[in-house]
Amino acid sequence: MRASRLLSLLLLLQTRERMTARQLAAELEVSVRTVYRDVESLSAAGVPVYADRGPDGGYRLLNGYRTRLTGLTATEAESLTLSALPGPASQLGLGDVLAAELKLMAALPPDLRTRASRIRERFHLDAPGWFRTPDDVPHLHAIADAVWNQHRIEVLYRRWRRPQQVTRHLEPLGVVLKAGSWYLIARPAPSDPPDTGTADSDTAGDAPDGIARDPRTYRVSRVLTLRALPGHFDRPHGFDLAAFWAAYAERFEADAYREHATVKLSPDGLTRSQILLPPTMARAALDTATPPGPDGWIHATLPIESVRHAHVEFLKLGADVEVIDPPHLRDMIADTARALAARYTPDHTRPTIGREDPRGG
Repeated sequence: MRASRLLSLLLLLQTRERMTARQLAAELEVSVRTVYRDVESLSAAGVPVYADRGPDGGYRLLNGYRTRLTGLTATEAESLTLSALPGPASQLGLGDVLAAELKLMAALPPDLRTRASRIRERFHLDAPGWFRTPDDVPHLHAIADAVWNQHRIEVLYRRWRRPQQVTRHLEPLGVVLKAGSWYLIARPAPSDPPDTGTADSDTAGDAPDGIARDPRTYRVSRVLTLRALPGHFDRPHGFDLAAFWAAYAERFEADAYREHATVKLSPDGLTRSQILLPPTMARAALDTATPPGPDGWIHATLPIESVRHAHVEFLKLGADVEVIDPPHLRDMIADTARALAARYTPDHTRPTIGREDPRGG
C-alpha cells in the first residue's frame, strides 16, 4: 500500500512539477506528516526531490527527472485523455485505469502533457440522462471480471413476463453502457435450456431468433444474484461487440414502434414535440409534416409503441395536438379531456346531469 502511494506521489510531482505538502496530502488522502515521511523515503531511495521555501514553494523534482513516452502525437495524447471515464471505470472495478491515466500524464513530454491536460479540464462525460440516478448494479464488477476472464456465470435474473425470476447459465461476451444503464451481452451456456423470444431482454428486444445460443441482452440492474461457474469458454469467432449492439439497438427501436398515429399539430405543437416526445416520434413529426394549412396546422404520421403509450405522450402537447387516427386513441384522449374539464370546473358551474331539479316539475 505504501509502495503504491510513493509511486503516486512521484507521478504527481512529475505531472504537476511543483506541489505543496498540503496539496499532496489532499491528493493522496493522507496527513501532511505522512507526506513528509514519504518524501524522505523517496530521497533516501535516490529520487531527487527538492523543497523550495517561500510563498511559491513546494516539492519538486530535479529538472529532467521524468520518464518519456515517445512515438505519441498530440492528437493521440488528447484522445487517450478524453477516453478516460472515471465513473464507469470505477463501477467496472477498473480502478487501475485511473492510475494508468496518471502514469500516462507523467510520462508525456511537457508539450503533449499540456495539451492532454487541456482536454481533461474542458470536457467531461456524464452518461446518465437528466433527472435520472444511475442503476444499482452490485454485480457489475463480477460480470466485468467474467467477461474479461471468459468464465461462465449463473445468474438469477428478473424479467418482465412470468415467471419473473429465472436462473440462467451464461457465457458473458461484453458489457455496454447506454444512457447511464449497463447491459450484459451473453449467450446461453451449453447446459442452459434453449430460450426464444424476448424473455430475457430489457423491455421489447432480444437477440434475433435463430440457433439457441445466439447472444442475448440482459440489463445488469436486473441481475439479482450471481455465481461464478468452474471452467472457461471460448468466445465466438469474429464476434464484434460494437456491431452487435448497433444492430440490437436498431432492431429494438424498430420493434418498439410497430403502430402509427395520424395527428394534426399546431405550429407551437410541432416545436414542442421536438422537446417533449421521444426521439423516434419527434423525428417522424418533422419528416412527415405536410405543408401548413390555412390555420397553420400540419398533418404528420408518427410511430407509436401502443395506443396506451401514445395516449400518455400526446397529452404532453395539450391542445396543440389533435389525433385523427386510430379512432380508439382519439376517443381515449377525448375522454381524458372531458374528465380534466370536469375536474377543474368549479362545483357551482358543473353540469347537473343525474341530479334532481330542486324546482320540481
